[in-house]
Amino acid sequence: MTAGIPELLHDTESGGVPATPLEGAPEFAARSPLQLFWRRLRGDRVALLALAFIVLLVIAAIAAPLIVKLVGARPPNDQATKYLDSFGTPTGPNDHNIFGVDPLGRDVFSRVLYGARVSLEVAIVATALSVALGVTVGMIAGYYRGWVDTLLSRFIDVLLAFPILLLALGLASACSLGNGCLGGTIKPGLTVVIFVIAFVNWTYIARIIRGQVLSLREKEFVEAARSLGASNSRIIFREILPNLVAPIIVYTTLIIPTNVLFEAALSFLGVGVQPPDASWGAMLADATPIFDTAWWYMVFPGTALLLTVLAFNLLGDGLQDALNPRAGKS
Repeated sequence: MTAGIPELLHDTESGGVPATPLEGAPEFAARSPLQLFWRRLRGDRVALLALAFIVLLVIAAIAAPLIVKLVGARPPNDQATKYLDSFGTPTGPNDHNIFGVDPLGRDVFSRVLYGARVSLEVAIVATALSVALGVTVGMIAGYYRGWVDTLLSRFIDVLLAFPILLLALGLASACSLGNGCLGGTIKPGLTVVIFVIAFVNWTYIARIIRGQVLSLREKEFVEAARSLGASNSRIIFREILPNLVAPIIVYTTLIIPTNVLFEAALSFLGVGVQPPDASWGAMLADATPIFDTAWWYMVFPGTALLLTVLAFNLLGDGLQDALNPRAGKS
């Protein structure tokens, strides 16, 4: 202790002035959880770069018609044999088609751009459905335990026992015939892909949320809410759910690239997005037989798929580090 400190502090009852912080003493400012999160995320340049790429991709997908018009490209389904060579094979990048054309003479740049709309739409909608269903089932199973937990957990185990890709292929194939499934509610095309992805992916987050809820339901704040007469539904959605925001955000950003790849795989196998709609997976499938003579038809959609999946994975890792209280210094 410094010898002169007591002399600097005066007793207010004896007519002195209130005590003030010492000069040169460090000041500590309280930070909210959101501020701590942003501080950690801001220090992760890789995650910020991935976030910037995702934002640009979303903007490009939304403004695809405008971008196509600005660069002078043709619509994605516009077929023109004049852009094929004398042997009827597609031509590579040039002044008229910056990414080249496909075997039908369609502009690859336009189809890659419109394919981003399909991939993001499937990923976001299917992920939202998967997360909503998984979080709800996981919270119910983890909170009520007993026979409810046993029934839901065994049902999840049964779904996880199926080969997911084969199950998705079977469902997509069955729903792609005629009027679709469930009396025409699930129609062939994009709706089938979204339904299949949501149906097979909700089980993973349900198991994660169940484990979290099993721990949270024993915490003091839950006991306090229960002692005040709060209903089970209020405890689940008003007390426990806010404490699950961090794992939900992290898992959502990590499941989006999985769903992007799932859509590409289904379209590649012919049971996803139906022609003539543009899809990165379908473009890769069409480019496989002619890769040796038309490399651009596989490289550009493949690069777009690679960068999109990589960006979401890097962002998910960054969010996981930023939301972890033990990561970095606060």
